[in-house]
Amino acid sequence: MDAETTSRFAITLQTNREALTKHWRAATGAKLRGRQTESELTAQIEYVHAALLAAASSGGALDLHGQESAELRAVLTEMSTSRARVGFTPTETTAAIFALKDALLATADGEDSKQLRDYLAYAAFVDDMGVYTFEAYAATRESLIADQADQLLEISTPVVKLWDGVLAVPLVGTLDSARAQVVTERLLQALADTGSPYAIIDITGVPAVDTQVAQHVLKTIVAARLMGADCIISGIRPQIAQTIVALGIEFADIVTKSTLADALMHALRTSGVELVRRPERTA
Repeated sequence: MDAETTSRFAITLQTNREALTKHWRAATGAKLRGRQTESELTAQIEYVHAALLAAASSGGALDLHGQESAELRAVLTEMSTSRARVGFTPTETTAAIFALKDALLATADGEDSKQLRDYLAYAAFVDDMGVYTFEAYAATRESLIADQADQLLEISTPVVKLWDGVLAVPLVGTLDSARAQVVTERLLQALADTGSPYAIIDITGVPAVDTQVAQHVLKTIVAARLMGADCIISGIRPQIAQTIVALGIEFADIVTKSTLADALMHALRTSGVELVRRPERTA
């Protein structure tokens, strides 16, 4: 927006402030369907209006990405972030910005061609604001999703102590490179903290084992061995066993068991623990 148009824009924002914010609030509220209280919406619109007026009153051409609009960008980012965190949709987030065009049109004299040209310039700038708002919203949502994915990754890769000196890593779901790295790091840290000589990697919850999954498991076992721990693989179901044979995957001298219970029994016996079944008590 050139300097002359920007100057008229600032005058429009200043002289029609009350009517403009009123129409702006009404147009926005109609699209939010009660998602925001009247006082919250009013405060937010006045906040954006003040930042927009300050940018338009800078004395030069108005550019959303220019230095004069730094405060405006900050306000738009704050609005987008707050709405993203409470579950607003992209449409509901940008509605507050695009509604400004309706408010500007409502306060303009449609028979004045100069005002119409100004309105088109205003509308183009408002579109830029809307796009910027949406981008800020999307960036926040992507950050939240990434954080949630990291949290789920931590939860889905626990290392549990089954017995004194015996750890277990129950795997559930697909094992990709990122998750395999987390599994290895958590297991090695647990081995270092506990000094456990045995670790059971249970793949009962892994839907399918391919070459990539097998390589991830083997790398984890090698890393654990470097820490002085022997690994046992449990959860080898008939289908997985057939797949492993068909793929030509070699587990070499690695102990494999069909169930976690069998793997725990093997680890206990190897470590010298004797399990004795007590006779049932008679009444």
